[in-house]
Amino acid sequence: MAAADDVKLLRECFAEKVLETVEFRGEQTLRVAAEALHPVLAHCRDELGYAMLLDISAVDHLGEAPRFEVVYELASVDDAKHLRVKTKVAEEAAVTSAVDLWAGADWHEREVWDLMGIRFAGHPNLKRILMWEGYPYFPLRKDFPLAGRPTEMPDVAFTAVAPLEGGPFVANAGAPNAVLREPRSHAMD
Repeated sequence: MAAADDVKLLRECFAEKVLETVEFRGEQTLRVAAEALHPVLAHCRDELGYAMLLDISAVDHLGEAPRFEVVYELASVDDAKHLRVKTKVAEEAAVTSAVDLWAGADWHEREVWDLMGIRFAGHPNLKRILMWEGYPYFPLRKDFPLAGRPTEMPDVAFTAVAPLEGGPFVANAGAPNAVLREPRSHAMD
């Protein structure tokens, strides 16, 4: 059975909770109501064979309500079927965690929380994964300034020259031979 057939089955099974289906260049996308997300994902895993969660990402639709969209990329183990499941979520709302369905959702949800500020209800350890604890902003939101924000933690975030510039781990692509191009060779000097 193909992903297009699965979309038809999901539409029948979840009726009005399936808000939109899109086929583009052979890829199937399903947009569902936020309250139906977890049951839809569980059905995809348990009944339709989407045993792999490839990715969870988010899109910031600044100026729209609801503001965010969370995107799940699913696949079958044999890589024969791919399905994209999306749901929209308001800035102050939370999405039900998928960690109970796929253990790998742990890292993906933490990354979405850390960079976009979208909470995942029921996540076992929802803390920052890239930014430091206590950082008050979410850097992938559209309202985050491109130049960044000032910080009170100069040892953690800096805008000056990188401390290893010209150091042992910087390759010299223009060097005449492999020994001089190899970054580790400088560490032995």
